[in-house]
Amino acid sequence: MRLVGGDLALDFLNTRAGPPVGPPDDDVLTGYAELVAWSVYAGTLTETQAAALRRLSRGSPDSTRTTFAQALRTRDYLDEVFRPLAAGEDPGVAALTRLRDDEADALAHAQLMRGKTFAWSWRDDHTLARPLRPVVHAAVQLLTTGGLDRIKRCAGCRFLFIDESKNRSRRWCSMDDCGTAEKIRRYVEVRRIRTRR
Repeated sequence: MRLVGGDLALDFLNTRAGPPVGPPDDDVLTGYAELVAWSVYAGTLTETQAAALRRLSRGSPDSTRTTFAQALRTRDYLDEVFRPLAAGEDPGVAALTRLRDDEADALAHAQLMRGKTFAWSWRDDHTLARPLRPVVHAAVQLLTTGGLDRIKRCAGCRFLFIDESKNRSRRWCSMDDCGTAEKIRRYVEVRRIRTRR
């Protein structure tokens, strides 16, 4: 699992990997347990919270399957929101409507907690849908306060990310992965051309 999106909502989308064009060919989210594990990795759940959700999921298999299906649908409509934005287009109304409705549900389960400022917290949410709520809220925050023109698609894979570079020239989800692969590809091509001469 890699967190290269620069935003929780984009990292959630990036749980599905593959080439830049075409269908995804790998998926981190293969079940509810993996959704919980990803949430711990992404920092939205503690190990204690995750253990409680795992116990709850074992006792409610039907609700767990329903919640996991909801997670996949959430990822699908978030893709319909952010992939067009990365291409400089507007998302569809249906996806934005689903996001609005899920945000209303997320906030209904949240509390305002004080830190340096007040922020929404799902610390006391002990429902199976708990892992999705911070993701949905992050998506709304990105749409309403983020620089939409900085949302980009990796040139080497299907990942989305926020380009924080000064000149907005970032092309890769990560220089360690797709960037290095492209450098190697160019190097091999140059060597092949030189060998022909």
